[in-house]
Amino acid sequence: MHESAKYVKLVKWSNEDKCFIGRCPELFSGGCHGDNEREVFEELCQIVEETIDFYQQDGKPLPSPLTGKELLSVLQKAA
Repeated sequence: MHESAKYVKLVKWSNEDKCFIGRCPELFSGGCHGDNEREVFEELCQIVEETIDFYQQDGKPLPSPLTGKELLSVLQKAA
């Protein structure tokens, strides 16, 4: 299992932006966007992998993956 599998990856349609928005709240603010949901998810997964690599190269500890109430809170905000 890749380290990236531990992190929540959200892809949601944005009426305001008229595109899909992808984000990983534990690792970074912002994210990626596009017209194709699957492509946005694939790009998001790549960004998460790269972010994890940057943490490891810099010798920084990775943020803890969200669980329980923290995860539920993030999912409710995304809905």
